[in-house]
Amino acid sequence: RTTVMIPEWSKEMNCAVTVCNTEGVILYMNDKAKTTFAKHGNLIGQNLMDCHSERSKSIIQHLLETGGKNVYTIEKHGVKKMIYQTAWCENGVVKGLVEISMEIPEEMPHYVRG
Repeated sequence: RTTVMIPEWSKEMNCAVTVCNTEGVILYMNDKAKTTFAKHGNLIGQNLMDCHSERSKSIIQHLLETGGKNVYTIEKHGVKKMIYQTAWCENGVVKGLVEISMEIPEEMPHYVRG
């Protein structure tokens, strides 16, 4: 079983952070992630593939195989969020995925910097 060291600053961060290993087993959820998914109980040690559609499972598998990222926005119950999913690695080897989910305002400034 993979053990992941999570920095303490992520525990109370105002974004939901979830970390899984290459099999999809959830290794870590910060406080916001636990609150977000509280109705499902304690998900640490559970496989996230069990609660995803076939489409989502194929995306997750692709990320694990390629070490890539998947970024998108959603709206649920009137709250917009940006979802950032990316592989995490040790010594260049993919060890799992991290998902960061953050609430975003309806209108958000965008800056082009050169």
